[in-house]
Amino acid sequence: MIRCLAGLIGVVLIFIVLVDAFESILQPRRVTRRYRLARLYYFSLWTCWRFIACSMGAGKRQVAFLSVFGPLSLLGMFATWVAVLIFGFGTVFWSIGGAIHAADMQPGFSTCLYLSGTTFFTLGYGDVTPRSAAGRVLAVSESGLGLGFFAAMLSYLPALFQAFSRRELSIALLDARAGSPPTAGQLLLRLARANNMAALDGFLAEWERWCADLLESQLSFPILGYYRSQHDNQSWLAALTTIMDTCAFLLVQVKGINSYQPQVTFAIARHAAVDLGLVLRTTVGQASADRLSTAQLADLRAQLANAGVALAEPVEAEQKLRELRGMYEPFVAALAERMILALPPFMVDTESPDNWQRSAWMRPAPGIGKLPRAGGNADHF
Repeated sequence: MIRCLAGLIGVVLIFIVLVDAFESILQPRRVTRRYRLARLYYFSLWTCWRFIACSMGAGKRQVAFLSVFGPLSLLGMFATWVAVLIFGFGTVFWSIGGAIHAADMQPGFSTCLYLSGTTFFTLGYGDVTPRSAAGRVLAVSESGLGLGFFAAMLSYLPALFQAFSRRELSIALLDARAGSPPTAGQLLLRLARANNMAALDGFLAEWERWCADLLESQLSFPILGYYRSQHDNQSWLAALTTIMDTCAFLLVQVKGINSYQPQVTFAIARHAAVDLGLVLRTTVGQASADRLSTAQLADLRAQLANAGVALAEPVEAEQKLRELRGMYEPFVAALAERMILALPPFMVDTESPDNWQRSAWMRPAPGIGKLPRAGGNADHF
């Protein structure tokens, strides 16, 4: 009776892992089922990891600690799946009873686990072998499953890294356009001062596709949300927030532009923020900090007006902007709190050098201006 119950438990464990791996690796869509092994794994592990990171305090140690979570947790997830499969098959081997032949030893549960491990990894030592038809069928099944499982995991990694590279490419391009960290104020001011506001439609069209790709890739591969950008002052969340800030400002503050492209870009960006919040299990409340004060908005409007940008009436436009910001700021604030990512300001009071202007080994080039001493956010090789 005990062996039958153990065999049933082993079959259930094997089934749970195979379904979980299929949904995580092969099924290219979000899984809404509440109870999953991968979800439980990431929720518990990230809770512990986040607690330790918060206890470190802000700084380079915390950033370095958080940056390894993504790849390390992925390896841990693979190892967990493999360990549960080996344990499940070992339990089924043990439930069969006298179907195991072991040289110079009496087969026990540990021997069955050893047979399961050597079979899964296709080692084939031959010191422990199945001797019944059921045991042989089980061994062949586990061996084939092990080969297929490792093939699926290896095929998963290139797709994951390609999605990460696509995401980071546009984030890197945003550096010279919107500053480091990126802000909507800097993006608009640089375009206005270059007399290039007409480029906004093409720019926002590119970021509309980026937001759609971010949504699709991180719904398919939620672990991508834990992968950090190359620079400490950049992140996928900062880029997403900057794009929504820019679209919101254009829709209610700037006159004489075609509002269609800002509208559709804002729509897909907010869609991404809301859905990723659901996937990453955030708790949405009110945004805790005002990212754009009345004084900062007035300063931004004055600088844009000096650059020749036609603006709407200030009082009505400020109220409409506040309403638009209320549609997405609670979601990005919840994501920032959950993932320990910094939200960018809407407008910076003092400009700082971009990442491309900094280096750990070069002095400022003529014409660039005075740069801070090498240190935080410098390139590292």
